Amino acid sequence: MARAIWKGPFVEESLIKKVDKYKTDSKKIPIKTWSRKSTIIPDFVGVSFLIYNGKKFIPITISEDMVGHKLGEFAPTRTFFGHTPADKKAKTEETTDKK
Repeated sequence: MARAIWKGPFVEESLIKKVDKYKTDSKKIPIKTWSRKSTIIPDFVGVSFLIYNGKKFIPITISEDMVGHKLGEFAPTRTFFGHTPADKKAKTEETTDKK
């Protein structure tokens, strides 16, 4: 279920403070955050984040296309290593049998 419109998008207050500080600071050190549930607002465009995925921090720079999405959408928590070699052999045998 979506969030009520009258409430507005959810963004951690501490994250908003860090973004304001980032914009005034001359050093552009990425902001470390664990708040994957925070919504990206237009103030975040051009800001670099390090989003925690449960294991490591994923570097992300916010663009205009990301506004309205959650920070966690851009830092996947699961890695796909591919299928086992046995599955690949089975696929190649099926395609050769059809000829």
